[in-house]
Amino acid sequence: MKGLGPIARILLLVGGLNLGLVGVGMLVDNDLNVINMVVGGLPVLEAVVYVLVGLSALFVIFNKKA
Repeated sequence: MKGLGPIARILLLVGGLNLGLVGVGMLVDNDLNVINMVVGGLPVLEAVVYVLVGLSALFVIFNKKA
């Protein structure tokens, strides 16, 4: 479980930055979804990344050592 803390923090950083870019993209009428760009628009893979970001958030919330 020790190795999951840094991985969870990285996923949270990626997810948070992506969400911020999506919001900015909506304001300037541009698609800035980096996760969508990286996975090539594969909906299943994109969904897996979002689920991993969500699970990382839960891990960090419930694991004070992360």
